[in-house]
Amino acid sequence: MSSPTFADRVLRHARAAVLTLVGTPFLVAIGLTLVDSYRRRGKKPKPFPRAAPSTVTVGDGTVTTYTYGQDLYDAMLAAIDGARHQILFETYIWKSDEVGEAFKRALAAAADRGVEVYCIYDAFANLVVSPRFKRFPRNLKVLRYPVYNAGIKFWALSRYGRDHRKILVVDEEVGFVGGYNIGSAYATEWRDTHIRITGPAVWDLKRAFADFWNLHRRHRLRPSERPLLLGTNSTWEPRIRLSRNIPRLWMFPIRSMYLEAIDRATRNIWMTHAYFIPDQDFVDALKRAAQRGVDVRILLPLKSNHIVADWISRGYFSQLLSAGVRILRYRDAMVHAKTSTIDGNWTTVGTANVDRLSLTGNYEINVELIDEEMARLMEELFALDESNCLELTSGEWEARDLHRKFTEFVLGPLRPLL
Repeated sequence: MSSPTFADRVLRHARAAVLTLVGTPFLVAIGLTLVDSYRRRGKKPKPFPRAAPSTVTVGDGTVTTYTYGQDLYDAMLAAIDGARHQILFETYIWKSDEVGEAFKRALAAAADRGVEVYCIYDAFANLVVSPRFKRFPRNLKVLRYPVYNAGIKFWALSRYGRDHRKILVVDEEVGFVGGYNIGSAYATEWRDTHIRITGPAVWDLKRAFADFWNLHRRHRLRPSERPLLLGTNSTWEPRIRLSRNIPRLWMFPIRSMYLEAIDRATRNIWMTHAYFIPDQDFVDALKRAAQRGVDVRILLPLKSNHIVADWISRGYFSQLLSAGVRILRYRDAMVHAKTSTIDGNWTTVGTANVDRLSLTGNYEINVELIDEEMARLMEELFALDESNCLELTSGEWEARDLHRKFTEFVLGPLRPLL
């Protein structure tokens, strides 16, 4: 048996080096996740500052902002109970706990009294939910967005996006959209933001739901769902616009919406995000804004429910802090909101995080509002949240331990995946 040649040894070492480079970030990520899960065992959530629902008039309708889950769920269930004709309900996570069961019962009761009820949920996000819970009455029209949606076209990257949207539309009279999923923990333990809309913009929410339903209603192994037709014409609301990411059609306007607004900023940019893993262009836009004197603040969870996302996010802190961007870390609760307000005039509330999955991967929906009163309300909510934050200073950041710097460096290659 001949001994390995020099070329064979080089090839073997090269393979080992590649496997190490590729595998190490994943092993570190798995290790961090396991350690974080162990540390969280038995820990009870702490109270955080709360604001009551607040309503402002925008154009020919109203916008009510919710920052506490129980307040939101009460309003959503009341809308469902009062429905007369049609309910469109879409969520990413739908837990089988007390809150999830309450929504399921309310939707079933509406269908029993003759209301047309359509439901959409993401199968991947609910893999751990009991299969029994996911059995629905026959008079509910339910679209389960599949875990794998590419079929034989496994190379079609446009078919891998998750349905990360959260929408409720009732009778074309009221619509809800924002960051809240459906579950008991979100009702009292998480700080999130959702809005309730009345007026012409509700039609746009209905259109967003209908377009998704019609795009994904066909099934290969069972009968397809019937199309959802729009019965009325749209009415333009110039102060409210919906931006929808549609991976299947390669449409990702939410990222462009953000970059446009950031580049226009002259006074302040106040952003709240659960997961903040921007691309370099996004980081550069924020840096340019701060360097031209704009008050740029980014509010993030001190510790989110995804420890790996936290560590990867920190890889951008040095650049941002050096440019004058302020980084605020929310204590004692998971902040899951996806909101921003700029220059006392522009606001967005929606489902999209500032990361690759949301901006160039998943089905997302954000509401863009051009209204001074709405922006003033969002600034007040931001100030309330800021009172529960620890600000990260440049000195504190540069003085962090060497092992933290090393971990951030090792996890860097995972940024494009998240």
